[in-house]
Amino acid sequence: MVAAASVVVVAGVVAGTLSAFDGGRRGSDRARSPEVTASPRPAPLPAVPSPSLSPSPSPSAARSSASARAGAPPSPSPSGSRAVRHQRGAPAAGRLYRHPDSQVLDWVRAHPGDPRHAVIASRIAEQPAAVWFAEYAPGTITARVAAVTSGGAAQGRVPVLVPYAIPGRDCGGHSQGGAPDLDAYDAWIDRFAAGLGSGEVIVVLEPDSVAQAECLPAGARADRFASLARAGRVLKDANPRARVYFDAGHSGWNAPGRQAAWLRQAGAASPASSDGIFSNVSNFHTTADEIAYDRRVLAALGGPAGLGAVIDTSRNGNGAPADGEWCDPAGRRLGRTPTLTTGEPRIDAYLWVKLPGESDGCKGRPGTFTASYAYDLASS
Repeated sequence: MVAAASVVVVAGVVAGTLSAFDGGRRGSDRARSPEVTASPRPAPLPAVPSPSLSPSPSPSAARSSASARAGAPPSPSPSGSRAVRHQRGAPAAGRLYRHPDSQVLDWVRAHPGDPRHAVIASRIAEQPAAVWFAEYAPGTITARVAAVTSGGAAQGRVPVLVPYAIPGRDCGGHSQGGAPDLDAYDAWIDRFAAGLGSGEVIVVLEPDSVAQAECLPAGARADRFASLARAGRVLKDANPRARVYFDAGHSGWNAPGRQAAWLRQAGAASPASSDGIFSNVSNFHTTADEIAYDRRVLAALGGPAGLGAVIDTSRNGNGAPADGEWCDPAGRRLGRTPTLTTGEPRIDAYLWVKLPGESDGCKGRPGTFTASYAYDLASS
């Protein structure tokens, strides 16, 4: 999987990449609010890859049929008619939100005299980045999500949230973890959605959950896809202004037609669940390659013409290594600065989903911020 997958590396249970956990994370001794980090860019900035954590599905996660799951009613929505809730609006036009708590900001505050400080602070710490929710903690998830969305609303900015708790996450790789089974995941998503508020928000729904699904038996894959479709409906019902994007992997992974077929099963072609797709999370493929790939996936996916794509550009400034290395490869650099205005048809945003400087596991412990790696990315 490492040669093709996004490799969303998470320490313990995703300790990196702007994470919103409630403690017990590897690499952090204290409970933290969700972390969002930003990446600056002196020139065009590269996108940051993240490895995914996910254990192989356990027999205890056996589920009822996918058709029954797909028909599960979404959580009640606090406002708006269904017709309005399921209508895809124009892409968010505001500015992205930078959450005030992240590993890079912790480092910047603690190392004012470090010679790398100015570069890391200006080019990474000042940029808006996604907030990951990778720890399965149902009792606190609503409050943790609300802390981020209310912070964004108070500033009139758009937060980017990453729910990352699907069972069987990362097929037992570095980022294994997640909910114990899909019923528990559905309940977790209900609680996640309850924290979305009513402002604009972007949801990058479960990196690797679709592109890496071949590791699952056919029945378990169908159940996962049904659960993802339900998740999209629940999120959009809870907040009509939420924009939900589904996992398209990246341009070096599955063929567009194959990826689109899986995405269709996961609800990505339905405006009731989806605003489109995301790609390149935790990877290094060039923005140009991702734009071309995403458009091919969208064409094969079908659905409303308004479905778009968002691309992780956090560390793709030099593209992917020729040898396929995914673990903190040398010679990479920051990609395009996060923005909601790309100027490219059907490309809704360039985002920093993976935080530059959070290690894949080679330059530091998986998911932990490594100043030397961050400096290399920011100064290349």
